[in-house]
Amino acid sequence: MASDIDATQHLQRKLATILSGDVAGYARLMAEDEENTLLTFRGHKLVFEHLIAQHRGRIFNTAGDAILAEFASPVEAVRCATEIQAALRTRNDQLPPSRRVEFRLGVNLGDVLVQGTDLLGDSVNLAARLQTAAEPGGVCISGSVYDQIQNKLSLSFRSLGEQSFKNIPQSVRTFLIISPDGQDALLPATPRRFAGAWRWVAVAVVLLAAAGGGWWAWSRHQAAVAAAQQQEAARLAAALHPAIVDEAYEGQVCFGPAPDDQARCFHAQATLHDGRLLDQWASDTSDGTMLVSGEVAPDGTVKIVMRSESADHTRQFIIDLAGTLHDGKLDAAGSFRNGRAASLNWRRSGG
Repeated sequence: MASDIDATQHLQRKLATILSGDVAGYARLMAEDEENTLLTFRGHKLVFEHLIAQHRGRIFNTAGDAILAEFASPVEAVRCATEIQAALRTRNDQLPPSRRVEFRLGVNLGDVLVQGTDLLGDSVNLAARLQTAAEPGGVCISGSVYDQIQNKLSLSFRSLGEQSFKNIPQSVRTFLIISPDGQDALLPATPRRFAGAWRWVAVAVVLLAAAGGGWWAWSRHQAAVAAAQQQEAARLAAALHPAIVDEAYEGQVCFGPAPDDQARCFHAQATLHDGRLLDQWASDTSDGTMLVSGEVAPDGTVKIVMRSESADHTRQFIIDLAGTLHDGKLDAAGSFRNGRAASLNWRRSGG
């Protein structure tokens, strides 16, 4: 009895914003094509990890296709969720509709139990339930999150009213994030320029079947249309993102002088994958790990966040950098959160 009381007294609680995500139709996707589904999911997960880190969040649990992350700020959590869906939409647009790996996201703010690096409790469960109310590619938030972010983000919302969720004792005010035209935000949509073409495809299919053209003609036509779509998506992606390729960059990271430390430089590197810089290495300047995450815009501008964490994942410092990527040269400058200057001068490996 005494040990039970002691255990209860040592339970730690805190207020946190929880982002929960899982893949819509994951079982079907795996049943149809395990290897390609897993490869796509892994690529999507890298996007999750990068953006969550960029918005100062932390992934605390993963299981199968599910991802749970913690944020101190509801604003950062929702901003991260919408950016994740936008980034994944770009990736999914290059896949046939039946092979897209689309996440549903739920965000909730509430009191949680801390167990080591894991978080538990009804607030975590509710975030997972909220995602079931979102469409694939969409974001659903609780009323507690909505109260904190309204008028702070340029987003529109659709109220679903009071919703009841499995194993959640009380009904919950629920909102969907929507686009200005009233559609669920960030959902993949057929581009307008293809709408007329698809109507003619449908007519052609009907006529072929009626005329006895049969399954062979229909399947050949469908395959040709799918191939043309993929080629068009690849062409558009290359035109919009000419600098986004898989490459390794390396060079010097330099810190300016500080009251308790002299100026110093060290060698570092990162991989550019799908327009995003991501890597980590043992820190040369502290006892821990240095993590780098960055985003390269289509015009070559770069935003980078570097942070150092100790072995127990305690954050030691954060550096914000901004610069450009041009002709295989990545140059950025910025500072620590305490004002200490920092710069980065990298070149494409082998370039």
